[in-house]
Amino acid sequence: MTYCVAIKLDAGLVLLSDTRTNAGLDNISRYGKMHCWENPGERAIALLTAGNLSITQGVITRLEKQIEMSAVEPETETILNADSIFRVAQMVGEAMRHVHDRHREGMEAQGTSFNSTILVGGQRKGGSLRLYLVYSAGNFIEATADTPFFQIGEHKYGKPILDRVITSSTELEKAKLAACVSMDSTLRSNLSVGMPLDLAILETDRLAFSERRRIEQDDGDFAALSEAWSKALNSAFHDLPHLL
Repeated sequence: MTYCVAIKLDAGLVLLSDTRTNAGLDNISRYGKMHCWENPGERAIALLTAGNLSITQGVITRLEKQIEMSAVEPETETILNADSIFRVAQMVGEAMRHVHDRHREGMEAQGTSFNSTILVGGQRKGGSLRLYLVYSAGNFIEATADTPFFQIGEHKYGKPILDRVITSSTELEKAKLAACVSMDSTLRSNLSVGMPLDLAILETDRLAFSERRRIEQDDGDFAALSEAWSKALNSAFHDLPHLL
């Protein structure tokens, strides 16, 4: 299992993902779930993945192969020359269907789940900042002012804080804090989600990531945030009025 969250604001995108992959309690691996591409000044794109790792890796590999092919065949359409982020989401959906169709028979015969989801966020020059959630079937939905964030993977533990504080007008730094608190809540409640974490910030119209970093287990800032949030929750709980 994994947990990824993407928040679309007027000011930009906040993206956060864990790196844990479980194949049982005694078989835990680390794989990056965040994949970023940028051509500064022209476009910046990020994909966050959850679900069957072989499917999502197959999708990323197919997209990367298209980019490599375009170096020798310039007419090849890729996520780096597509005419819109909407088209990028379509291409991710097409790649998802291709990988599913290629492996469906064998995976179904073994009873293996090929459920997977991908968040697609970014902006190209002359276009708007966009965020999409692509499903296993290749169809997708877009984030709006009414639904400014998407979560994939083990999302239920981290959703309450986002529901309470995130709107499209939220400042980037506040949204980054909310995403980290959302992740911290998930880390505490589900062992299948684990550090390190990958964080990326894309400011509206900047067309390049203003921040990309990996948050390791011993990161002092994240530990301080986690402790402060725990203390704040405890204090708020003890300050609640008596109901009986």
